[in-house]
Amino acid sequence: MSENHNLDTFKLAALLVSAHYGLGFLLGTAEKTHSFGAIGSLYAVSLSLGTIALLTLAKFYWTQKEQIWTLLGNRYGNIVKIVVGLMSWLSLIGIAAVQLISGAFILKLLGLPVLLCMILLAALFAIVSVLPVEKAGSLFRALLILNCLALFYGLWVLHGLSDYLQAPIVFTQSLSDIKFPNLIGISLCTILLVMIDMKYQQFVVRARNMRSLYQGCILAAILLMLLAFLPSSVVIAANNAGILPADIDPKETLPAILSWIGGGANKPLGFMLILSLLVPALGVGSSILRIQTKTLLDFNIVPTSPLNRGIITIMNALLSLAVALRGGEIVNLIVRFYAGYVAAVFFPFVAYLLAQTGSYHFTPRSVKISLFLGSIAATLTLFFTLLNPSISGLGSGELNIMAGGITFGGLGLLFGTISEKMGLFLVPTPDNDGNV
Repeated sequence: MSENHNLDTFKLAALLVSAHYGLGFLLGTAEKTHSFGAIGSLYAVSLSLGTIALLTLAKFYWTQKEQIWTLLGNRYGNIVKIVVGLMSWLSLIGIAAVQLISGAFILKLLGLPVLLCMILLAALFAIVSVLPVEKAGSLFRALLILNCLALFYGLWVLHGLSDYLQAPIVFTQSLSDIKFPNLIGISLCTILLVMIDMKYQQFVVRARNMRSLYQGCILAAILLMLLAFLPSSVVIAANNAGILPADIDPKETLPAILSWIGGGANKPLGFMLILSLLVPALGVGSSILRIQTKTLLDFNIVPTSPLNRGIITIMNALLSLAVALRGGEIVNLIVRFYAGYVAAVFFPFVAYLLAQTGSYHFTPRSVKISLFLGSIAATLTLFFTLLNPSISGLGSGELNIMAGGITFGGLGLLFGTISEKMGLFLVPTPDNDGNV
C-alpha cells in the first residue's frame, strides 16, 4: 500500500465519497425507496455513519499503513493473510454481481432482455478487466457526477426540492416502519464494513497529516449524508408527479427518471444520461474482476501465468453472473456479501487491536481457529441465504450471516485460548519466522 501522505482534506474526502457513491448506492437506494418509501436511504445513511465511526480507527490505519490481511498475516501467520484475502475476494463477487444487475436493468430501458444483457455484460467485464484501462476511473467518477447534477435538476423540475430538504426528518420518522432485524442487519453491517474495508483504508493511509485525516473523514461523512437523500427524494418526487409506470421494476426506477429528465431514451440527452450510468457499471465491474484476479495471484495460490490469469478472470465473471442471475434487491445483495467478510474478520481484527494496545495477546493458533470457524460459518450462511432468501432465522439475511460468522469466530477464539491454557495443544505454535 502506498506510503505517500499526499492527500489534503478535500482530496481525501472526494476519494472517500467516490469509494461508495456508485450504482449500488444510486440504484439500490432508488429501488428500496420505490418499494418501501423514505427508509430506502438506510444503506446510504449508514455509509455516512460508518465514515464517522471510522474516525476511531483512522489514526491506527494511518500509522500502520499496511492492508488488514498483511497486518494480520505478519502477526498470526501467512495462512491468516490468505484466508482474510479470500474473504475479501468473496465479498467482491457480490459487488460485481450488483454491477451486472444494474447494467442489465439500465439496458432493459432500451428494450433489451435482462438475461441476455447480464451474460453479455459478464463477458464484457472479463474482457475489459484484462485491458490497461485503470486510469479511466476519473472518467467513471465524472459520469456519476453528471448523474448527480441531473438528479438535482430532476428535483427542481419535479418540484421536489422541498422533499429533499425534509428528507432527514421523514427518514427518521420512517425508522419505525422497518422491521428491527432488517434495520440492525443493514445498518450495523454497513457501519462495520466501512471501518474495516480496504475501500476506505487505501485512501486513509495517504492523508497528508492527522488534521487532513480527521477533517477529510468528517467532510466525507457530511457529503455522503447529503447524497444519501438525493436518489430517494427524486424517486418520491417522481412518484408524486406520476411519471413512473405502475408496473415498473423498482430496479429501473432511477434509469427511467433520468430518461424522463432527458426527454426519453430515444432522445440524445436521455440516451446520454442512461449511458452515463452504464459506463461506470462497466468500469466498476471490470475493475473488481481485475482486483479479484490480482488478489488470488498475489497470494501464490496458483502460479502466475497468462493462462491462469485468464482462467481466474473467467471464473470470477461466472461466479458474479451466477449470483446476479439469482436476483434479489441490490442493497441486500451488497450488504450480505459484505456481512460475510465482516463476520469472518471481526474477531481476528479485534484480537489484533487488543494486542496493539497491550490489553491482551491471543496466540496465533487461537486467532487461526477463530478465523477458520468464522469464515466457514459466514460463507455457509451466505450460500444458503442466496439459495433460499426466505430463510427467517433472526429475521434478516444480513443479520443471520453476521451472527453466524461472529458467533463461531468468537467461540473459536475462546476454544483456542482455553485449550492452550489447559495444555490440550501439545505441538508448539511457530512464530512468524517459523521458530518454535
